[in-house]
Amino acid sequence: MAIYQTGGYRVKPSAVGKVKQAIKVFVRYVQENEPGTKMYLAWQEKNDPTRFLHLFIFEDEAAHARHGASAAVSQFESVYSPELVGGDVAFTDYKMIAGKPTEQQWMKATSRAKTASKKAPKSKKRSRR
Repeated sequence: MAIYQTGGYRVKPSAVGKVKQAIKVFVRYVQENEPGTKMYLAWQEKNDPTRFLHLFIFEDEAAHARHGASAAVSQFESVYSPELVGGDVAFTDYKMIAGKPTEQQWMKATSRAKTASKKAPKSKKRSRR
């Protein structure tokens, strides 16, 4: 069963740039190495750029556990943790009620995309003359 979760936190104003860079590196790792993480979005609040919200969809509990145990999570935590203001990251679990796409479409589409990327031939770079 899919796991839907958010993680919200606030950092010191002086750390915003450093945390944003760490987010980009971390999300790139998730994209490339965690097929069981079906969605990982990181948002920065418009009216308060020190606030961040991460949205996750994990395929199942095993994918959630693999994510949490990764060295990349530890590395990311080492960057933002010392910069937190107002407490730790607030993780909240959710149940999907309705959505577009539906839960079944979302999970099916992400599985198809993973399969298609494995089958797609590597494109050759063309030299410019």
